[in-house]
Amino acid sequence: MISAVILAAGQSRRMGQPKMLLPWGNTTVIGHVIQTLRLADILDVLVVTGGVHEQVSTAVLELHANTVFNENYHSQELLSSIQCGLRWLPPETAAALICLGDQPQIQELTVRRICQAYLLHGSPLIVPSYRMRRGHPWLIGRSLWNSLLELDPSGSPREFINENQNRIEYVVVDSPSVIEDLDTPENYQNFKP
Repeated sequence: MISAVILAAGQSRRMGQPKMLLPWGNTTVIGHVIQTLRLADILDVLVVTGGVHEQVSTAVLELHANTVFNENYHSQELLSSIQCGLRWLPPETAAALICLGDQPQIQELTVRRICQAYLLHGSPLIVPSYRMRRGHPWLIGRSLWNSLLELDPSGSPREFINENQNRIEYVVVDSPSVIEDLDTPENYQNFKP
């Protein structure tokens, strides 16, 4: 089984308000990410919360996604949220799709292609690439989880990926959606449907 870990523990400082809860189409930013994953047949979805834990948890409850609270969200980086999510996944999960909660532009086809690459080849690390730039969501097979979990939480996922670059299978996409996320009000206005 492939599970999704959605990173939604940030404090949205640059946005000035909880970006996961901003309207996006007929739902919210985080709601749209979950809907896209479901359309791509990812049934097990775990949202890692932090800064606005209660509001995000309430929002995703309606979408039947699980949540886990990263109690170190305020002092540690993205890597600690990934580690928190991996620790909570069920034993039957063979691989985790690491998604950004503030990336509602992700496309169903991209998610499907990443998962299909894993199912076909079993590569332990699958990363989408747009014009030679790595993006999200990326997939990590269980065989690499321990090496990721052993890293100092203040490190970065980029360092981990760089250290394992010889294991990466790239999925080349023709959409910049894999490298775009919502950090500022300008981003939101430019991208929202």
